[in-house]
This record gives sequence, structure tokens and C-alpha cells, in this order.
Amino acid sequence: MKNLFQGILYTLLLCSFTSQAITKTEDIQQFTLNNGMKIIVLEDQSIPNANMYLFWRVGSRNEYPGITGLSHFFEHMMFNGAKKYGPKKFDQAMEAAGGANNAYTTENSTVYTDWFPTESMELMFDLEADRIQNLNITPEVLESERGVVTSERSTGLENSNFRMLSEQVKATAFRAHPYSWSVIGHESDIANWKLQDLVDYHRIYYAPNNATVVIVGAVSVAEVKKLATQYFEPIPAQAPPREVHTVEPEQTGERRVYVKKASVSTPNVLFAYHVPKTQSDDYYALSILSSILSSGNSSRLNKALVYDNKTASEVFTYLPLSIDPNLFYVSAVAAPGVSSAELEQAIITQLNEVMTKGVSEQELQKVKNQALVDFYREMSTINGKANTIGSYDFYFGSYKALFDVPAQLSKVTLSDIQRVAAKYLRKANRTTGVLASQEDSNEYDL
Repeated sequence: MKNLFQGILYTLLLCSFTSQAITKTEDIQQFTLNNGMKIIVLEDQSIPNANMYLFWRVGSRNEYPGITGLSHFFEHMMFNGAKKYGPKKFDQAMEAAGGANNAYTTENSTVYTDWFPTESMELMFDLEADRIQNLNITPEVLESERGVVTSERSTGLENSNFRMLSEQVKATAFRAHPYSWSVIGHESDIANWKLQDLVDYHRIYYAPNNATVVIVGAVSVAEVKKLATQYFEPIPAQAPPREVHTVEPEQTGERRVYVKKASVSTPNVLFAYHVPKTQSDDYYALSILSSILSSGNSSRLNKALVYDNKTASEVFTYLPLSIDPNLFYVSAVAAPGVSSAELEQAIITQLNEVMTKGVSEQELQKVKNQALVDFYREMSTINGKANTIGSYDFYFGSYKALFDVPAQLSKVTLSDIQRVAAKYLRKANRTTGVLASQEDSNEYDL
């Protein structure tokens, strides 16, 4: 009866999304300006609004020791004024026109998002073109934002146990690749950025030939092309950025890191396993495995550790989208009175169960259904469409890959789940991090 109910619920949800105008490949138009900037447009008249997502191919993977954190720093810098729209004018002009904006930086990308009434679209092009070509990079702005980022780094590490532990785990798991440092960068690098570092970084990575712009909403392709040609095409292209050619050597044995922090009430454990890049045949199986392990109360790790055995107070897994091979994370916080060693063993027991016995058809189908519903839910709004189109174009090589999602999810089998678990969630491929309080001095005191 429960399986029947889940199936009916899934069908109803799916129908509710598909009853709307499902986006088709031919609905999306793409063109490239003479300076190399790629523009992707989807006309969607569902509401009289539109959005513009600018995906810049620059993240912490493009940095090197000495300038770590610069990608994230520019997320701040890009709002500090330019030639036509000076300090604070970017937000003021956008908000006065009924728009809003945001931005985020990852290991691989920096993305700027603008939401606006359609009639304000020309202003959005003008605002973006101004800060792309004429950003105000001055000593005063550098020092002001340097202080902001330094404070953000220290506050983030102080307030987030996961950030503090993951920073150390990443640095241990990666010996060569630039994924080894956090997106916010090393404190000493932040303190020593030079003005010329910023000027060079902006010129190289904020060149139009290093960007993909996605526009979705009540727009026409003709109007977008006209405005893009008028505002973006005059911005000169630059020489392509240096390639990131470093390949992380294979890990051949478990690595461990132990971190102490005064404010930790119970131990935190973080496992990190090396996995392939997003554009790999195993991506969808790994993504489904992640959900089977930790998505929802009935997931493997939540049910066993949080609800049945009460070993953990919380647990989650995380598989990032990634240009290069990255890490599959398993994170847990011990319940009161549970040691880190007990928590580690409880996690390993569950992972070994999947590796040796696999998962059930019910678990697999439940996660597939939820993944598909989530996908269609995301594609039901103009904001979700823009982010999804841009993300698939960025990480999968083409926005057309998003139309393969239902088929890719359907193809994943029980044997695929067991195979990827056994292949990647091995002890020799694992970096283990433990975060404990200063008083917990007996942990691993051999």
C-alpha cells in the first residue's frame, strides 16, 4: 500500500509540472557575440519578469598559492562601483527599477544573478557591461573589502564546525590540485593581495570570452540579441586564461586529520572520498547513492544513525558539481555521549552494507522519483530554468544535457549503486577528519 501511495503521489506531482509548458530543446536559443561571449535565451511568458545569470569560468581552481581567495573576493568587488555607476549605484539603480541581485562563488565558477521586470532589461545590460569593462579597482576599495573578507573568513570558521573541519580535510585529501584550499582562500594570501593582482585577475577572468550569459523570462531572442550586441559586444576579448592541468595523484591509503576547537560539544566526523568529475559515466549513480544514504528520515544513514541507534544527532552527504575530479563527503555530528570512534564505525558499517549487499529496489525507485520531481520543480520557474540551463552548460558541456536527466536517472541500476559504492567508498580512498573539543584530549591518543 505504501509503494502504491508513493507511486500515485509521484505521478500526480509529475503531471502537475508537465501540465505546464515543459521546456523543449528547441525552445532554447544560443548565439555567440564577436568577442566570444556566449548568450543563451529562453522565452518564458509565464510572468512579466526575467532574469539574467552570468556564469564566469573562474573559481578557486583557477587560483594558485599567493592569490587564493581572489575569485570569491571579486564577488564582493563587482558591487563596488564602476565608471558609469559608481559606489552603491549598482544596487540603487537596480532596486529603483524593481530588480534584485545576488552572487555566489564555488570551486569552479562565479555566478551573478539579476532578477527584474522585463521593461528594465536594458538597464541590466548597461549595469553589467559597466562593471565588466570598467570596474572600480582602487587601493581604497581593496583595503575596505579585504577587511570584510578577512572578517568573513574568521567568523565563518568560528561559527561553522563543518567549515573548519572541511577546510582541513580538503587540504589533506588534495596534495596537488587547487581544490585543496577553501573558496574563501588562505588568511595570509588575503592579507597580501596586491592591487595589480586584482587588475590582472579581472582582466583575464572577467573577459567576455570567459562567460556564458543565460536570460530567461518574458523576453524575445531578437531584443536580447540587440541589447547584447549593443552593450556586451564592444567589450574586448582577452587571451584565454591559463589551463588548470594539475591532476591529483591517486590516493593509495587512508589519510587522517584531527582538529580541536573549544566550542565543540560533541565530536564531528567527516569522510571525503575521491570521485570523478561531473562529466563522468558514474555521476548519476553517485548522485543517487548520496540521496539513498542521507536524503530524508528514511535514508540509510539517517535511519540507522539518527533514529534507530541514536549514534548521531545529524548526518548528511554531499556530491558537488565539479569540472575536475573532486570529493564525495559524508558528514556526521555525534549524539551526546558518543565518541568519534563509535560514530566512525557506525558510518563505516552502513557504507560497507551498501558495498557488500547493495540497496533495495524500493530505495532506488524512491530516490529516482524524488530526483525527477525535484528536477521538474526546478524547471517550473524562470529562476530555476536559468540556473539549471547555465549549470548544465557549465558542468556537462552543453545545456542540452539537461534534457537527458530523466533518461540518465532511469538508467541507473541496483548494480550501479553497489558498484560505485564499492569502487569509491573504500578505506584507501578516504580522508577522515575528526573535530573535537579542546578537553577531548584522549581521542586517538595512542
